[in-house]
Amino acid sequence: MVFAPGSTSIYAESLALHAKYKGKLGIRKKVALRTRNDLSRVYTPGVSAVCREIAKNPDLAYRYTLKSNTIAIVSDGSAVLGLGNIGGYAAIPVMEGKAILFKEFAGVDAFPICFENYETDFTDQVRNIAPVFGGINLEDIAAPKCFEVEDALQDLGIPVMHDDQHGTAVVVLAALLNACRVTGRKFSDLNIVVCGAGAAGFAISRLLKCIGYDPAVCTMVNEIVVCDTKGTIFRGRPGLYRNKYKFILAEETNRPALAGSLADAMIGADVVIGVSGPGIITEAMVRSMAENPIVFAMANPVPEILPELAKHAGAAIVGTGRSDYPNQINNVLAFPGIFRGALDARATRISDEMKVAAAHAIADYVQKPRRERILPNILDKGVTRAVAKAVQEAAIRSGCSRTIA
Repeated sequence: MVFAPGSTSIYAESLALHAKYKGKLGIRKKVALRTRNDLSRVYTPGVSAVCREIAKNPDLAYRYTLKSNTIAIVSDGSAVLGLGNIGGYAAIPVMEGKAILFKEFAGVDAFPICFENYETDFTDQVRNIAPVFGGINLEDIAAPKCFEVEDALQDLGIPVMHDDQHGTAVVVLAALLNACRVTGRKFSDLNIVVCGAGAAGFAISRLLKCIGYDPAVCTMVNEIVVCDTKGTIFRGRPGLYRNKYKFILAEETNRPALAGSLADAMIGADVVIGVSGPGIITEAMVRSMAENPIVFAMANPVPEILPELAKHAGAAIVGTGRSDYPNQINNVLAFPGIFRGALDARATRISDEMKVAAAHAIADYVQKPRRERILPNILDKGVTRAVAKAVQEAAIRSGCSRTIA
């Protein structure tokens, strides 16, 4: 087992906690069950009346069942944390953890659904479990499969979101908005390098460059250059036709068609956003950037460059995915509020407006951003309320909200 330096105790504590409680999640009933009459109302024969009403109008499941406040956290175990394709069984602890975050921060009931045989028609499997849930959070699914599954499920009539993509992109946008306020930059003038072209890198690039977004609700940065393990992604790069998602990035970003390495791409850049692997950004690369650059090194548990090294090289603002450094860029700032707002709006999907509204709500929650605090504390539940309100309002504006009879 590989541990991050200086943090072995937290792994031992986590193993002990999981062993003690046999997991982190349980089911609690909402009604009394003490008498025969109680039994007749919650089960047979009384429950048949509820079944008949829902059979006549399936939307009444929102009134009479747990559907209105329940999310499925669905994974095939193919891209779990930084551990890779470890399978559905090994993914359970992560999905359990996410479920208790939903409950703690947003009051949403969530349940892990982990599939082990990920080579089967995963989309159909998810579609078949959808009736009981008010929304589906896709989690830890490898690219490009994650894009295909999310796209294929947008017709379910309930919100479906791959959090590794959009939750990450929303929080990055929020962090970038406040980083611009601190450094005096104009958002639309930013030149950005995104290091990593997987699920998070793809979604971040699309949001910041407004690829596929309604321009009326999205402000694009000046330029983005995306890098993968082979270097910059550009129009005409050999082999891109094999991956349509990288092909999209090649068509929509890197207008100068810069060919080269990550180091080449970072020369003169205002921002670098790392969603890749440990230690691949050097101090020399940071020094080559524009004056007072912004560095988001989000690989976990070991970032692309440690904050102290980035600052020593001249970075004005540094963010990571870790809780032991300032400016933690963590999805928990986004996904509980996004789904809370979507459920409250009875949204049929999560629209562009809802994602952008969530990002601005997170950024605006920090009234006086500074170098060491461009994002709220992830334990502040007020963030979830602010995001939920903004998302619910955006759902109504964008026509995604519905009223259940």
